[in-house]
Amino acid sequence: MVKTIAQASLGVHEKLMIRKNTIRNGSSKQRLSIVTGIHGDELEGQYLAYLIGSRLREKIEYLNGTVDIYPAMNPLGIDSITRGIPLFDIDMNRIFPGSEEGTMPEALAASVINDLKGSDICIDVHSSNIFLMEIPQIRISVPTAEVLVPYAKMLNVDFIWVHESATVLESTLAHTLNSMGTKTLVVEMGVGMRITKEYCFQVFDGVFNLMKNIGMWSGETVPVREPVISLNRSVGFVNSDAAGIFVPCAKFGDHVEKGQLIGQVLDPLNGSPAADIKAVCSGMIFTLREYPVVYGGSLLARILMSESEEKCHE
Repeated sequence: MVKTIAQASLGVHEKLMIRKNTIRNGSSKQRLSIVTGIHGDELEGQYLAYLIGSRLREKIEYLNGTVDIYPAMNPLGIDSITRGIPLFDIDMNRIFPGSEEGTMPEALAASVINDLKGSDICIDVHSSNIFLMEIPQIRISVPTAEVLVPYAKMLNVDFIWVHESATVLESTLAHTLNSMGTKTLVVEMGVGMRITKEYCFQVFDGVFNLMKNIGMWSGETVPVREPVISLNRSVGFVNSDAAGIFVPCAKFGDHVEKGQLIGQVLDPLNGSPAADIKAVCSGMIFTLREYPVVYGGSLLARILMSESEEKCHE
């Protein structure tokens, strides 16, 4: 059942509408919410929403509970390929919990929160920007880690990144819902303005594995991978020392040693290398530059420092 959860008037008797698809079966009162499209240039979640809805429609007899799918939280942003809400120049994920008496974006945010709160689990799906590719991962704040990490391990991601609470913005959807007691997991995967099908299928398998573990799904599932978990471990940031074209020679998930070559920045004008890019620490690459044009200081990679090296730094 498709329902409009929030709407606002537009210029010429038009309506902005945020909608959800509620899929319900069985007697269980458990509710899982899938949120995508808060940022209009993040499209991986759109495909994931389709995959989940399609499976539930075809195999509804195995569902016991309610799944709410919100495929486009920022419809104007999606339609205009804009990260934030057009015209307002606002990042929607910086205005929660919103206000019913506030501006249009704030009122929409308040309606979204009112509809989502009370879910047993919410999965907030994001992509990276157009510059960086992220392996499927879940980001969790330290105060919520004890509760959320067990659920995150069910979602078939490669990496669970536990942040210091100071790095988590209080105005995000996830922080707001977690503060209200609605367990919310933030999934990051892929790259902006693109769909990485293999990553979407990976998390799709994880969603149904989670549903099976909490008793909402009795159909078939596949074994999920054991993620690397960063419990407040250090992350190395690799930045470019020169402008040019970045060509990596390492891949996502690779374990690299400190000083190992992971790519080069090339000078197309002179036909020569501008800089060798080396790992700043030993560990696993979980973010890698996708857009090749770089400048001095551009982020090229993130590396989760290995436990052995981190102990050496203590």
